Order: sequence, then structure tokens, then C-alpha cells
Amino acid sequence: MSLRNFVAIFGFVITSLVFSQEKQITLQDIWTGQFRTEGMQALHSMKNGQQYSVLNFDRETRTTSIDIYDYKTSEKVKTLVSSAAIDELQYFSDYTFNSDESKLILTTKSLPVFRHSTLGEYYIYDVASKKVTKVSDDLVQEPTLSPDGTKVAYGFENNLYVKHIASGAVEQITLDGEKNKIINGITDWVYEEEFAFVRAFDWNADSNQIAFIKFDESEVPEFSMDVYGADLYQTQHVFKYPKAGEANSKVSLHLYDLDSKKQIELSEDKPEDFYIPRIKWTNDANVLSVQFMNRHQNELDLILFDTKNKSMSKVLAEKDKAYIDITNNLTFLEDNSFIWTSEKDGFNHIYHYSKDGTLINQVTKGNWEVTKYYGFNEKEKTIYYQSTENGSINRDVYSIKITGKSKKRLTQNVGTNSASFSADFSYFINTFSSATTPQKYTLHNSKSGKVIKEIKNNDALVKKLEAYVMSEKEFSTISVNGNDLNMWTIKPKDFDATKSYPLFMYQYSGPGSQQVANRWNGTNDYWYQMLAQEGYIVVCVDGRGTGFKGADFKKVTQNELGKYELEDQIDAAKQLGKLDYIDASRIGIWGWSYGGFMSSNALFKGNDVFKMAIAVAPVTSWRFYDTIYTERYMTTPQENSSGYDENSPINHVDKLKGDFLLIHGTGDDNVHVQNTMRMVEALIQADKQFEWMIYPDKNHGIYGGNTRLHLYKKMTNFIHKTLGDKLEKNN
Repeated sequence: MSLRNFVAIFGFVITSLVFSQEKQITLQDIWTGQFRTEGMQALHSMKNGQQYSVLNFDRETRTTSIDIYDYKTSEKVKTLVSSAAIDELQYFSDYTFNSDESKLILTTKSLPVFRHSTLGEYYIYDVASKKVTKVSDDLVQEPTLSPDGTKVAYGFENNLYVKHIASGAVEQITLDGEKNKIINGITDWVYEEEFAFVRAFDWNADSNQIAFIKFDESEVPEFSMDVYGADLYQTQHVFKYPKAGEANSKVSLHLYDLDSKKQIELSEDKPEDFYIPRIKWTNDANVLSVQFMNRHQNELDLILFDTKNKSMSKVLAEKDKAYIDITNNLTFLEDNSFIWTSEKDGFNHIYHYSKDGTLINQVTKGNWEVTKYYGFNEKEKTIYYQSTENGSINRDVYSIKITGKSKKRLTQNVGTNSASFSADFSYFINTFSSATTPQKYTLHNSKSGKVIKEIKNNDALVKKLEAYVMSEKEFSTISVNGNDLNMWTIKPKDFDATKSYPLFMYQYSGPGSQQVANRWNGTNDYWYQMLAQEGYIVVCVDGRGTGFKGADFKKVTQNELGKYELEDQIDAAKQLGKLDYIDASRIGIWGWSYGGFMSSNALFKGNDVFKMAIAVAPVTSWRFYDTIYTERYMTTPQENSSGYDENSPINHVDKLKGDFLLIHGTGDDNVHVQNTMRMVEALIQADKQFEWMIYPDKNHGIYGGNTRLHLYKKMTNFIHKTLGDKLEKNN
């Protein structure tokens, strides 16, 4: 080889290496899934405590399987069921076991109703016989096997049905269901969205009683949305949606006895307007627990109904000056004492009560939050939970005796740790990520926390990202209005403190939320990296009202949504604008949903600070939003008209000076496009110029086909046009 050829080849290698480290992130990369992480789908711990199941998809054969793995070795033990072996179906997307794991329900076709609810085609698979039984020829909701596996209950056209699997006989247990009037056992729109559950029925342990909630939504006002589709004429989607201050569904609690074929109402002396956010059978097959909440959501009662003796008792009554959060943490122990979580001492902690509601012990204490309750190991008398004890932006997994003693940190990596425990609590699979490490799945011993082995990682993604220009996400705090607020910052990779950069701020700011967290990238983080590589500094600040820093910090915004959160965003922007390397004349802000409400307010009320704002699917007046969410924080408009109106951006459009981009989907059943239409009309009448984009038939997520790519191109171009006019001076 000649020296000339050697130099040429050496030069080519160096050039290729440099080039490979400077690949630019593009919107196409982001929205075609180039940075997708690998995970563990539908993880379920088997009852034996030594094995777990996951849902696997074979891309070559287009089939799915439920595979069983051994905890200790992580080796596959067997395939429990594969769609390839079932003639009746080609594919299933999810599964659920009954309590003894003798049967499972396979989800095949699934059509969305609202955010959490679906209509689907389901099959029952018998593990022993390998027999497959179709639940119904109709598309049904929430099929749930009885604990003994002999029956399945489901919702169809607002009524409840029970199918006896052996005989195939179907029993209709409610008769009065009617669209937009009566719903039995399935939640209405506002319960689904704000209390986050769809199945409003539950089997008792003996499989002979079903408790359910009936929703009478006859008096709830209707909302309609045009669906444009592809036909000559549009259609209308009409549904019941209670806006703040309007009538809710009247709820009632019922019990159906499968032996006597009788239905009774379980009544409680409550005011006319109340919520039933949770029902759950205790370990006693005749005792049902029910949570009742007043409309203001600052009083919650836990009631036990004895269905055999037709008696009831109140075992817990909580009150709060602001509101009480609903959780799924209620756990009944073998003696029917129970675990409960509460913020009553100022931080979210775990409490142990006797079966009659006497406080036995406050299990966890401290100026930090319990963020997940994982369960109770009866044998070891140990509770497992996740908390912020290692800093509000981090999460760790802990164990503690039910007495509150012998607390142990079970995870060691600093970042976000989340556990899935085996049924007998001998093992847990930990999902760990941080701002620098994508999701890593490891098996741990639950007593010691010791890592037994790694199950899955995302090293391939790390390797891929080495070729791209990636900046560090810097975590810090910023002192604003007497509080040290959590903040992250992404700067250009070639950041030069002697230059001046435009600042682009992101926030969400909703009550109890968190955006500044030490976890791996979400999709938007790659967009922020792309903006940073194009010369912007991107910052996120979690202001007052956000979560995981105690009840007082979170609930300070009560009755004044949009006031204190906005003050914090404006003051943070002012502080950042004083930095030598920030161009205070080029500060922008954006947000989606609650964040769109905030970014609109920031541009209008902070018109001397922000040059531009993007608001996606924003609430523009809380008068337009639903009862449960809005009244939790604001009470009703009739009681708090000034809180609603003084902080709603629709009433401050006259203050607009900068550049404003407003975006919404017409099929948004959550934050209705009405919000944007009313904002547009107000802007027009105030003679304010702005830009806006409407996505036909798209819901609150604004996705489908090319939609997300189009949306982010639109926003990126707007940022370049309004903040990037001087970027060339940094080059």
C-alpha cells in the first residue's frame, strides 16, 4: 500500500468517525420511531411467585404469545398460549387471568370509545383443556372472569350480562340501560376521564354476587362534535359531558345475587350530589367496601356494606381544606385490617387501620412522598412502596415493616426506579431509567434488594444515539417567589457562554403533575434536543401547584388555577433572561392541554417577557371543562366566578403583543375545540393577529397517520420564524 493511499484511507476513517458523531436529529427520526425503547409488555406475576408471564409479538409470523419465564433464571419455561395455535383468532393484544389462573381472557379486536374505554372482541382460554370460548358475538366492554373461572361478566349497550362458560347460557342482569340515559356497571365520560376507571362492577370472592354502580345521566347536558370523515355529509358524535357547575350523573350502588337472581340497591344517607369513585370487595365475600365523596371532593368516607346482614358501617372519614386524591391503594389484609394512603400530615404516606377504622399505625413518615404502594407481604409483615425520599425528581423502591420499623432502600441507582413484585414478594423486576440511561430491567431479591441478574436493556439504543448530537439534560433549582423550583435545561452541544441564545420554555403545570424528573427521554425530549442542536436553549420549570413536594406546595393553587403557576413561569423567565447568554428579547413558551392554558396566559399576561407562545389543545376558560377535574380545584363557577374568569386566557386577549400559535383537534372529546373557537372569536374582536391550526377529527392527542409529524413541523417552523431570526449571529 502506498503512503498516499494510506493517508487517504486514514483520512476517510477520521472523517467518517467525526461525521458519525454529528448526525442531526430530525422530525422524521422522532416520529418514525427511531428512538423507541424496548420494554416488557403486559408483565404478570404468576400465582406461584416463581414465574412471570409477558406478551410477545413475532414480527415474522405476525402472531402473539403469552410466554412464561422463571424469575430466578429469566429463562423461558413455556409458551402458555400462542395465537398461531388457535384457529379462531390470528392475533391478540392483551390478556387477563382469573384469580386461580385456570382461565384467561384474550383481547382481539379493540375499538376506542374514549381515552380509557374500548369495545372489543374477546375470547376465554382454558389453560387445562386449551379450549377457546368467545365471550360474545357483539363488541362488549370490560369482560371480567369470576374468581372461580366459571362465569364472565361484561357490559353491552349500557347493561350488564353474565355468561356461564360451561353451558354458554347468557344472563342479562340489568334491563334499563339506554344510551345517554342509564349506564350500568360502566363509568360515564367524566368518571372515566377523571377517576380513571371504566369497570364499575366487581365480583365477590365466592363468585355469586356482583356489585355495580348505576349512572343516571338523563339530566347531564349533551355535547356534540361534528365528525367530518370522508363522506359527503358530516355526522355528529353526541355524548353526555357535565361542564363545571352543571348536573352530574346521579349515581347509585347496586348488588345482584346470582343465586336468588335478585337485585337490590345499597343505599347510604348522602346528599343528593355525591361521587362513588371506588368499589372493592373485602376478603369477606359478603362485605363490600365503597368510597363516597362529596361534590367538592374534600370529604371522603369509606363505608363497609355487609350484604348478608344488610348492615353498613363507616370505618374512615377524611377531610381536607382543598381536596382528596383518589387512589387504588386500599388493600385489605387477611384479618380485614387495611392499608390506606393519605396526605393528612402534609405529605402522602401509608397508614394501617383496623377493620373497624381505628388507626393502628402511620407506617411511613417524613418530608417526602410515597408515590406508589406496591403491596403487603403477609408472611414477612412487610410493605413495599416507591417514594421521593432520595429527592423529588427521583424515585426509589423501599420495604418497611408494617410497624414502621426496619425501612430499607431496595434500589441503588439514582433516577427513576419502578418495581413489579412477584406474587409471593420474593422477587421484583425493577425498571430503571435516568436522564442518561434508557430503561433497564433487572431482577432483584425483595429482602435485600440485591440484583440477581439483568433481564433486558436498551444498549442498542445507546449505541445508536452515539452517532447523534445529544446535549446533557442539566438538573438544577431556581429560586422563584420564595420557593426552590425544580428545573432542567438543554443547551446546544457547542454552547458558548459568550454568545446569546433564544430561550424556549416548556411546562405543563397542572395540579400534582411533574415534568422535571430524572428519567429517560420521552418523545418530546428528542424534539428539544433537535431545537438545541439548531441553536436554542430549552428549559422546563415545575412551579407551584405541581407535585411531589408536599400538599401545601401542590394545593396553594386551590380556587385560583393559573395564578401562582403563571407568576412562577413569568418570574423564572425574567431571571433566565438576565443571564448573559440568554437573549431576553427572544423568549418563548409552549404547552399542551393544561400547558396550553398556561402558555396562552403567559403570552398575554407576561407580554413584556414572552415574545411568542404555542398552545396545543388548551383550556381557555375553566367554565368549559368538566365537573370532577375543575371543581376539585376551583369549586363551582357559581361559588367562585372570579377564580374562573380572572385567570382564564380568553379574558386577557387584549394584552397580546407577541406571536401566538393556537392548535386543536376537532374530535377532542376532552378539551373541546369550543375552547379554541371561543378564543379565536375573542382574538378577532380584540383585533389581534395570530396563527392557528385545526386538525379534523383528531382527539386530544392529535395523532394518526402523518398528523404528529405535520404538527411538529408546524410548531418547529413557527419557533424558527418567531425566535430564530437572529440565530445566524451565533454561527
